[in-house]
Amino acid sequence: MHKAHSRLPRWLSLPVGRAHLYARWWVARGWDSPRAWRSIAIGLVLLALLLTVFRQPLANLLWPETKIQRLLDDGHRALRQGHLSAADGSGARELFEAAAALDPDRGDARDALADTGRAALEQARLQLAAGDVPATRAALELARQLQVPQGELDAIASGLHRRVREPDSVEDLLRRAEAAQAQGRLDAGADSALPLYQRVLAVRPDHLRALQGRDDALSDLLAEAVSAAQRDQTQVAAALLQRVQGYDPGHAELPAARAALNAALDRRRAQAARDLARGRLRQAADGYALVLAAGDDPVARQGLRQVARAWAGEAARLAGDFHFEQARQALEQARALAPGSPEVAAAEQALQRAQGARRALETRMPAAERERQVRVLLAQMDSAASHGQWLLPPGASAYDRFKAAQALAPGDARVKQAGARILPAARDCLDRHLQGNRLQAARTCLDAWQALAPGDPLLPAARRRLAQRWLAVGSERLGAGDVAFASRALEQARALDAATPELPAFAERLGNARR
Repeated sequence: MHKAHSRLPRWLSLPVGRAHLYARWWVARGWDSPRAWRSIAIGLVLLALLLTVFRQPLANLLWPETKIQRLLDDGHRALRQGHLSAADGSGARELFEAAAALDPDRGDARDALADTGRAALEQARLQLAAGDVPATRAALELARQLQVPQGELDAIASGLHRRVREPDSVEDLLRRAEAAQAQGRLDAGADSALPLYQRVLAVRPDHLRALQGRDDALSDLLAEAVSAAQRDQTQVAAALLQRVQGYDPGHAELPAARAALNAALDRRRAQAARDLARGRLRQAADGYALVLAAGDDPVARQGLRQVARAWAGEAARLAGDFHFEQARQALEQARALAPGSPEVAAAEQALQRAQGARRALETRMPAAERERQVRVLLAQMDSAASHGQWLLPPGASAYDRFKAAQALAPGDARVKQAGARILPAARDCLDRHLQGNRLQAARTCLDAWQALAPGDPLLPAARRRLAQRWLAVGSERLGAGDVAFASRALEQARALDAATPELPAFAERLGNARR
C-alpha cells in the first residue's frame, strides 16, 4: 500500500491540510466562477487573433531574408509576365526596389533591376514598332529611370520623336506599303512593302487589306525565286524562299517554288557529277559547293569527297612525274575539301617519296654504277612482288624498289615495264585476298594500287568493296560475341570509305552490343 502511494503524482500526495489551503487560495480569487472561465476563453481567442494578424510582420522582423527572397521571386514572376511597373507596388521594378531597400548589398536585387531596365527598353522598341506612342513613352521613361545605356535610349527616343512628328496611322502605313509594292520595293528595307504590312498586322492582325497586300507581295517574291531557280541561280532562289518563309511559312505558292528550286539543284548536282567524271575538278567542286550553299545536301557532300579523292590522285600523279609545285597545289585542293581522308594521306606520302627519289636522282653517279643499281633494284622488286610484299616492309617492298629505280632512270624502258607489271598484280592481289577474306593483306594490295595509280577511276569501287567485306566479316564475328573484332572492322571500313551504305546500321548494332 505504501509503495502504491509513492507512485502517485506529487500534487496528489500532498498532505490533506496543504491541499485545502491551495483550494481556498483558488476560490478566494474567484477563478472557479463561470465568469472567470469566460474571461480566460476570450483572452485566448484575442491572443490567437493577434498572432494571426501580426504573424507576417513578426516573421519579417525575425527572418528578413525570407521576405527579401519572396520579393525577388514575385519580382521575377512579374518580369516574366511583362508587368514591369505598377502604382500598387506589384510591378517588377517596385518589388526589386523593395528587396534592395531591405538589404542594399544584395547583388541579385541590383541585377534584377538592371534586367527590368533592359526589358523596359525592349518593350519600348516593340511599342514603337507597333505605333503606340504613349506606351513607348512610358516604357522609355521607365528604362531611363533604371539607368539603361544612354546610347540605346537615344536611339529609341529619336525614333519616338520622328513618330510623334510624323504619326504613322494604320491607313498611312497601308498607303506607304501599297506605294512601295507598286514600285517593286518588296523587302529591301524598313520602308519597303512587306515590313510596312507587318507593322500594320502587328497592330491589327486581321486587317484584310494588309493580309491581301502581304500575300500579293510574297507571291511576287516567290515568282522571283522561281525565275532565279530556272536560271540555275540556286543561292538567290533559296534566299528568297527563306525570306518568304519568315513572313508566312504557310503561303500557298511556297511548295511550287520549292519544287522549282529542287529541280535546279538536281541540275546542278548532275552537272557537277559530269564535271567530276570528265576530270574538271574545279568546276565540279564549285557546282557541289553551290548546292550546299542553298542548304545541307548529303549528295553534294559526298560529291565533294569524291572531288577531294580525285585531287589527291592528281597530286600523287604529278608528284610521280616530279612536278612538285603542281602536286602541292593539287594536294592543297584535296586537303581543303577532305582534310582527314585516307586519299589525302596517301597523296602526301607519295609526294614525300617522290621528293626523296628526286634528291637521290640528283646525286651524281657514274653511268655504269647507275646501270648496275637499276638492275639490282628491278631484281629486288620482282623478288618482293613474288612474296606479296607490295608496300611492306618499308624500304624493301616492291613499290619502294620500283620508285628507287624510277628515280635513277625515269626514262628507262625496263623501269616503265616494271611499273606496268606491278599495277595489275596489285589488282589481282586485292581480288585474291578478298575471296579468301584475308582483309589485312587485301588492304596492303589496295594501298599498292593507290600508290601506283592514284587517279585510277576503279579505285573508289575497290575501296568500297573492301569496306563492305570488313563489315560483313565484322557482322559475323559480332554475332559470335567478338565485340573487339567488330570494333576493328568498323574502324577499317570507315577509314576505307566513310560513305559505305551499310556503315550506320552496323555502327548502331555494335553500339547496342557494347551496352
